[in-house]
Amino acid sequence: MKHLNIFGILMAAGLLSGCHSGEKGHGVHDHEGEGKEEHNGEIVMTHEQMEKAGVATETVSAADFTAVIKAAGQIVRRQGDEQTVAATISGIVYWRNASLSEGSYVRGGQALADITARHLQDGDPIAKAKAAYEAAKSEMGRVKPLADENIVSQRELEQARLNYETARAAYEGLKASRSGSAVVTTGMGGYVKSMLVKSGDYVNVGDPIAIVTQNRRQQLVVDVPECAYRNMSDIKSANFRATGNENVYKLSELNGKLVSYSRTLPEGSAYLPATFEFDNVGDIIAGSFVEVYLLLKPRKNVVTVPNSALTEEQGLYYVYVKLHDSHAHEHEAHDHEHEGEEGVFEKREVKIGQTDGVRTEIVEGLKAGETVVAKGAYQVKLAASSSVIPEGHNHNH
Repeated sequence: MKHLNIFGILMAAGLLSGCHSGEKGHGVHDHEGEGKEEHNGEIVMTHEQMEKAGVATETVSAADFTAVIKAAGQIVRRQGDEQTVAATISGIVYWRNASLSEGSYVRGGQALADITARHLQDGDPIAKAKAAYEAAKSEMGRVKPLADENIVSQRELEQARLNYETARAAYEGLKASRSGSAVVTTGMGGYVKSMLVKSGDYVNVGDPIAIVTQNRRQQLVVDVPECAYRNMSDIKSANFRATGNENVYKLSELNGKLVSYSRTLPEGSAYLPATFEFDNVGDIIAGSFVEVYLLLKPRKNVVTVPNSALTEEQGLYYVYVKLHDSHAHEHEAHDHEHEGEEGVFEKREVKIGQTDGVRTEIVEGLKAGETVVAKGAYQVKLAASSSVIPEGHNHNH
């Protein structure tokens, strides 16, 4: 049978912007699936039916529960884990490895490309740099004695000195290359994030040709609702999952920590950015948008149920409570045809509070010690309005 996507409902309807947890209006009740009148709202399923439908129960208890703030976020790369590889001279670039591509691993200091300036239409850049250097040096030698005798201004002298130093630096940088060519190497090991030029392209000195990323640590940047600002100092960790992915990641298991959060609202925004950092486990893609559950200080004696225990109808939430065995036997005494019955349930409306993405707080309608359907709640709901209720079982007495 098709399972009800309880998690998706809770994400959309519960915890309104992470600030109004547990608040819910009381509209028109939907009576669909509440059981037939002759059964006084009770739903009866045999052991075989429960097993076939995958129904499992859980006894409710009051335990520690970590309060949460629901928010949206994005995975980004940590600053400092990326490096831009730039051209060291002007010329034609040639990648050393023809199979090098985005995602390839490179070692620190590995030669990535050769750049050559030989045979260019503009001439040998080293020869041109040498000529510019010698001209600037000659000009400097001419202007300095004139400045000493106040024949030329100090401004002209400083300009001549600047031209000389600039030309000297350019010439010495090119002179270190091999006859108008240079080898471009990586500064750190990592993975090629992007290749910005192709073999045969012309580049100027300083132009970026590739970006290498270590990708060891990643950051989770969360947009925290303004109304939750008072809880910011209580944030201890976070759980998150990518949109469309049921896998929930826990920062506590990824060596994660809260790095910083803003004390002021960015202009034109109603959200405060908070930044977490964590180890990259390999399958979390930078740039992904994620649903985030910010974990606050734990609360004691909170009644919760698995998210799979909840069904929703027109904005109202329900659980299916298993009646006490004594109550079930009381009814079975009136009809010996049902001695094998093992599941007598009633549908009950509850008010929900916060969720951590796995379990949801029950604010009203359920108490510790009661037993609820933890798995297969949707199947029990279908049983309430179908012929799956055994014929002849009548609780009108």
